[in-house]
Amino acid sequence: MKKLSYIITVILAIWICPVSAQNTKPEAKESTYQNTSFYDVTPVNRKFSRKKPKNVILLIGDGMSIPQIYAGMTANKGNLNLNNFKHVGFSKTYSANRYVTDSGAGGTAIATGHKTNNSAIGVDSSKNSVPSILEIAQANGLATGIVVTTNILDATPAAFVAHVPNRSMMADIAVDFTETGPDVFIGGGKEYFKNGKDGRNLLSELTAKGYHVCDTITELVKIRSGKLAGLLTENRVSKRGDQLPVTTGVALDILDDHKKGFFLMVEGSEIDGGGHSNDITYTVEEMLDFDRAVGKALEFAAKDGKTLVVVTADHETGGLTLVDGDLSTGKITGRYSTSGHTGLMVPVFAYGPGAEVFGGIDENTSFFNKFISLLKLKQ
Repeated sequence: MKKLSYIITVILAIWICPVSAQNTKPEAKESTYQNTSFYDVTPVNRKFSRKKPKNVILLIGDGMSIPQIYAGMTANKGNLNLNNFKHVGFSKTYSANRYVTDSGAGGTAIATGHKTNNSAIGVDSSKNSVPSILEIAQANGLATGIVVTTNILDATPAAFVAHVPNRSMMADIAVDFTETGPDVFIGGGKEYFKNGKDGRNLLSELTAKGYHVCDTITELVKIRSGKLAGLLTENRVSKRGDQLPVTTGVALDILDDHKKGFFLMVEGSEIDGGGHSNDITYTVEEMLDFDRAVGKALEFAAKDGKTLVVVTADHETGGLTLVDGDLSTGKITGRYSTSGHTGLMVPVFAYGPGAEVFGGIDENTSFFNKFISLLKLKQ
């Protein structure tokens, strides 16, 4: 009898424990966002002065896919600046060694045309340095710029200027920024420039190279020509206000002075942060902030007639599912399935001369070759 009781106890333990273990992970919870700050979307001109672009503005929504876009669209009562794009496609995001990419590999694929391993920056899967579209544009005499909401040394912006085996090597990435020298770069990370690798003061080096170096928006908006290194304080969108649209406008004003044209990359960095935090308010507000920057790019391109605007993402974050919403009030309810990245394809939107080549489903490495061809750059 004792033996039978023991056997029953063991069987119950085996049966119950896995169930208990499964239940230790909290179920995904729904959360709701109610927008109270709406903005108008203006239709854009579709007449361009040339068939191939003189300038390219690439905007990357880090962690953004269809759920984040439609959440933002719902929150703004059905209208985003993204609605203006008529050429739409999809990008496959897997990396060289993972089905689910990180921003290092995702950014490197977009910037260089090479699949690489997760966490790598500006190198191929064999760890060989490969040139980015920004570096090639620069070598061809175009002006270049990078504008982001958070740290300028983070994986996505780093992929356009740096060549390191791991995205954590921020001191090395700061050196690459200083030595590669985009005409304009705006984001956080000042401490890595002030106290640089091997004791170097990279801020002084930038000043010696003719950069305006500043750390406040008030100072930055006064600069409309020359070279600019804006190393601003990082924080959430609730404190940043309209920093990304404003800094995008400043970069465009400066880069537009260059006769040969320019290449500008703008990143909405913290859509990703909302996904990692499983915070629908964070996600939607960052999505709307990014869309306002898209609006700045479209406004410039519509007036200019020679500028291609491409919007995409490096990956999706959070596995966001939209379970309810109200387009008339800007209310959206979502549920996340993970705090990490997912393997979803991401959308591609294009406007301007050359936009038609960005339709359909393609690899994330295809952006590089398309930009090279459209801008007629020599490699």
